[in-house]
Amino acid sequence: MATLYITEQGARIEKEYRRLLVTRNDEVLLATPLARVSEVVLVGSVGATTPALLMLLDAGIPLSFVTRSGKLRGRLAPPSAKNLPLRHAQYDRARDPTFCLEVGRAIVDGKLRNSRALAYRMHRAHPKTADEPRQTIAADWLKHIEQAVTNVARAESLDALRGVEGAAAKAYFQVLRMTLRPEMTFEKRTRRPPRDPANALLSLGYTLLTQNLITACEVVGLDPYDGFFHADKYGRPALALDLVEEFRGPVVDSVVQLVINKRVVGPKDFTTGREEGIYLSDRGLRKFLRQYTQRLNTEIIHPLYGRRLTYQRVFEVQARLMAKTIQGELDKYRPFRVR
Repeated sequence: MATLYITEQGARIEKEYRRLLVTRNDEVLLATPLARVSEVVLVGSVGATTPALLMLLDAGIPLSFVTRSGKLRGRLAPPSAKNLPLRHAQYDRARDPTFCLEVGRAIVDGKLRNSRALAYRMHRAHPKTADEPRQTIAADWLKHIEQAVTNVARAESLDALRGVEGAAAKAYFQVLRMTLRPEMTFEKRTRRPPRDPANALLSLGYTLLTQNLITACEVVGLDPYDGFFHADKYGRPALALDLVEEFRGPVVDSVVQLVINKRVVGPKDFTTGREEGIYLSDRGLRKFLRQYTQRLNTEIIHPLYGRRLTYQRVFEVQARLMAKTIQGELDKYRPFRVR
């Protein structure tokens, strides 16, 4: 099953027996069996009929409303899984500093090792990073990432661990920016609002990825808002963000690099929005979501189970591994790592 993204402005989703229809001005733009959908995301000015909403709720399929810039407006989801023992255990574990630090180390270790693998891959695949003086610059940033991987086990508090993660992220983004087309790269990571096309793509991708992990947590019965590494903050899905970390590089950053360097999107696919931010146009949004969806449906071999799974399925597998760690069925959380 896959996430269904609806981007056609003025469209709405309707119910037809066990199918979802996407219509606009009484014209059917898309028809898909409900059984093929795991989540629905409405982007921008897209609506839904009450029968369609009720069908999604009855089927246990969440619906998210997202702005064209990627900001979550809200979610419609069926009642939470009735797994109170798991959630009670989760809340107890979240108050245990030792457990939070152990899980935090695993999360950051998984993220940094994936970032390191992708950074080396990008460095080898893009000759311009091997030219002087870029070769020396890139090598220095790669050393920073290597050192950060070593420092994870030495971090004795969550604040120290966040410092290690932040330093590694800075180095990683320097490598990433050097491998992007010059007219589509970025100077530094900017979020609210994104100041350039690359940051607009990264921010949108991370928002979509967070929604995917929120859904995975809810499917398993976990509370996506009570995490272990990310600090609790009102309205922040801390646990979902914990799980997001190991997938930022393999999923979002890989897609961003692809759409930029393969010229899937270009400068004309962006527009200036509010607060002087840069955002995807409707045309650019459709092209990006097409590539992002393809990435979610890409099959990979899960390093722990040795089975071929789509990334979307791996999200749920990692949420279940987290649940088993919380309940003491596993001695430690095992993050997803690319080969």
